[in-house]
Amino acid sequence: MRAAEAATANSSVAAINAPLWAATAPPGAFFPELSGSADADVVIIGAGFTGLSTALALASRGQKVAVLEAGEPGEGASGRSGGQVIPGLRHFMKDLNAAYGAAAARRAHDFGSTAADTCFDLIDANGIACEAVRSGKIQVADTPAGLADAKARADAWQKRGAPVRFLDRDELIAATGTRAYLGGWIDMRGGSVQPLALTRGLASASRTAGATVYARSRVRSVARTSAAWRVSTANGHVTAPKLLLATNATTDALWPGLCQTFLRVWSYQIATTPLSAELRAHILPGDQSVSDTRRVLRYFRTDAARRLIVGGKGRARTPASIDDFDFQRQTLGRLYPELADHPLEYAWGGEVCITADRLPRIIRLGPDAYAHLGCNGKGVAWCTAIGEAFAEMFTSGDERALPIPVTPLKRIPFHWLRHVYVGVGGAWLRLRDSLDAATAPTFKESK
Repeated sequence: MRAAEAATANSSVAAINAPLWAATAPPGAFFPELSGSADADVVIIGAGFTGLSTALALASRGQKVAVLEAGEPGEGASGRSGGQVIPGLRHFMKDLNAAYGAAAARRAHDFGSTAADTCFDLIDANGIACEAVRSGKIQVADTPAGLADAKARADAWQKRGAPVRFLDRDELIAATGTRAYLGGWIDMRGGSVQPLALTRGLASASRTAGATVYARSRVRSVARTSAAWRVSTANGHVTAPKLLLATNATTDALWPGLCQTFLRVWSYQIATTPLSAELRAHILPGDQSVSDTRRVLRYFRTDAARRLIVGGKGRARTPASIDDFDFQRQTLGRLYPELADHPLEYAWGGEVCITADRLPRIIRLGPDAYAHLGCNGKGVAWCTAIGEAFAEMFTSGDERALPIPVTPLKRIPFHWLRHVYVGVGGAWLRLRDSLDAATAPTFKESK
């Protein structure tokens, strides 16, 4: 796109890094700051999907719960995500067996397979207005290798009775309106939500159930007393025998070594102005959410106002100008040439917690203290579903209630080179994607 065209297409963009979701979510309820001392059965740090779903499940069981959030509920990664509700883990059963052993692998697989169901059930049960759409999740492939992977995934899920099917090229064009892909598969368990609205809804539902949610209450220290955890902010502290640290991609140096167990990467998204009825007739007419099989992921969907949202890997920092979104803008034009010069309305970024093996983690921090992180881009379904599992574990004391094994804290070697890991690793993955694409009829057909 020429500079003048780009300026015209981007002229309506709101302030850079102001998420679409913040502009379109229902107003959040007011939650007080922590002041003075409080006690609880369980104290949770982080008011995102994991922390709030756990607080809701615990409070519903009669437990006294306190949630501490540095900003407002959903202000972190949960409220900036793509909002795609994706069932399952990205791993085949053989990979889970290798990672966990047969029994634990089955538990992880079964939990993942029903996570989207649990997410939508939770929304319905609590009457959360979050633009929930359950019309399916499509994974698309633009290389022969990606197509083979898509076929294998569809076959594997079909054998387990899941409502999935393979889509040939013509079926995929009809479903998405783009000619950029060779085929794919659709999983009818999946869908999408307005993620900030969901987070705010979970916060309100948690309070209604009896949990106490504190906003603008950044935790400064966590210390173990003789029989409890003391979690302190600038203006007070909460004492509880059980602790869950649920900060995921926004985990900082609060707990020594924890932020060295994963890599933090940025995912950027753009949203167009609402599409016309003519465009909507062929661009995602069924409102499915879409992602591809590439190593450097691209994903897209529409929202309730029929904006088209396109996301993918961003720079290793907070976006600073519209130029930082060139990859997303180019992807939009390649997917839909008719939208190459379409005005953008929003452009923002969010952080994603990536583990070395792309599997989530539940880490034991101490007596009755755990951290949950590493959703690797699948956090909407997984993290809203895991609250019930944490509630069962905290009330019964049985860690087998959790969907994955609890592990000790294990730092990534030479984590101080993380920017090199992310930069070089991303370049290597993009190169491999390019080599794969060079042998396949991909975006060239849509130009």
